[in-house]
Amino acid sequence: MRPRSAVGLTMAVPSKLAKTSPAVELPKLYKLLARELEADELSVEPALRAAHAGDKWFASHEPDVVALPKNTASVSRILAFASKHQIPVTPRGAGYGYVGGCVPSNGGISLSLMRLNRVLEISQDDFVGVVQPGVITAEFQAATEARGLYYPPDPASRADCSIGGNIATNAGGPRCLKYGVTRDYVLGVEVVLADGTIVRLGGRCHKNKTGFDLHRLFVGSEGLLGVVTEATLKLLPLPRSRAGLAIGLSGMADAARVIRAIFAAGFLPSALEVADAFTLAAARRRTGSKQLEGCEAHLIVELDGQESSVRREIVLLRQVVKKAAPTVFIQTALGPEACEAFWKLRREFSYSLRDTGLTKLNEDIVVPRGRLEELFRFTAGLQERHQLQLACFGHAGDGNIHVNIMLDAGDAEQTRRSEACLNELFQGIIDMGGAITGEHGVGLAKKPWWTAATSTEARRLHEQIKAVLDPTGILNPGKFVGSTPSVVPDGKDPKSRH
Repeated sequence: MRPRSAVGLTMAVPSKLAKTSPAVELPKLYKLLARELEADELSVEPALRAAHAGDKWFASHEPDVVALPKNTASVSRILAFASKHQIPVTPRGAGYGYVGGCVPSNGGISLSLMRLNRVLEISQDDFVGVVQPGVITAEFQAATEARGLYYPPDPASRADCSIGGNIATNAGGPRCLKYGVTRDYVLGVEVVLADGTIVRLGGRCHKNKTGFDLHRLFVGSEGLLGVVTEATLKLLPLPRSRAGLAIGLSGMADAARVIRAIFAAGFLPSALEVADAFTLAAARRRTGSKQLEGCEAHLIVELDGQESSVRREIVLLRQVVKKAAPTVFIQTALGPEACEAFWKLRREFSYSLRDTGLTKLNEDIVVPRGRLEELFRFTAGLQERHQLQLACFGHAGDGNIHVNIMLDAGDAEQTRRSEACLNELFQGIIDMGGAITGEHGVGLAKKPWWTAATSTEARRLHEQIKAVLDPTGILNPGKFVGSTPSVVPDGKDPKSRH
């Protein structure tokens, strides 16, 4: 796994990490830690602590100090010190999560990985990239594509989120339908355990069955088991061509029929996205799109591969769609630029919902692919029973739909109904054989439903693994495995989402 050469790429450090002030004196205990680090690797500067209090979810709690290590050795020293003195440590990437996963619930140290921000290697021979966790996902993708290689995982926040955060949450995105999620691209990791031990797991071979698959244990672990300081990622050949369809339909039932027909015809798109009527109405208001008028459901389907085959298949795919259901419109895109025009509209959906002025509770639920139409009927029923607007869009191809409960957070009655709606949503998803989170993770946001979503035996196994790798419970405490938080974020019940 150790790189043989470096490509010399260093990604930009976010501005909130670029400057720290020595004006505020460190508490006595942390002064001892500071002696083991470089001068600017530990800070109690108020603005920096505030910036590390949470992510894109509602809860926040400031850490006692912010650690900004520049290398693996510093991460090791920080964790060894924290383990010895029983100090909580909350690992943190770029802070673009949606479930409060990096909220320092118990205070202590917020451990930012954003200074470990180098692409160490991109190998066109081995088809691997070796990166530090602070590398921004989109920048790494651009670097690989410039060499004719491809790193498919594409979370919506890829322009801002980090590879380390993607690994911690096992991030997905539209392209995971065909290509898989982050877990499928992690060949090896360098990880620092809770006691400061540095261990390398996996390697740079695309096939490896030497012992347990330990490196993947840390993918999706949400900072509870160790801190990844380097990752070796699988790369693919960059597809030569892309083509897509944007499809307007009269309702979600028609959308479900089209999705079913696409798979039945033997197609495996690189992406297959859906949006409902409320989402589209909000997008019309934001973008001024005339095309979306009269459109109650919307699909984006994309294919990739060799140019000749993609051009042929998109014609066949269009025929499948037209036979499956009546369309309001169907538009074809050939080539990257035309396809990106479709995705530009798709990226406006979340912002469009925010423009409504309502609070958006974004739930990344997932159901078995064959139960998608049942999911749409279920969410429509939730909307009617709880008298709240629901907006559904997302990754229809793999059953991962973002169900957004829209409410006026200042209205106590709507808040009460939203809690009841959430409980019914998650229980209904579990009853369908689905999962309460497909991409974002459990964090604090989904913690109230962790018990309902897992068996007693599964939870016991989680606790046993946690106890082995983090026996003192210092890593990201207060989340779904391990100790109950001694400090509740902002003094609020973590169940409160407003």
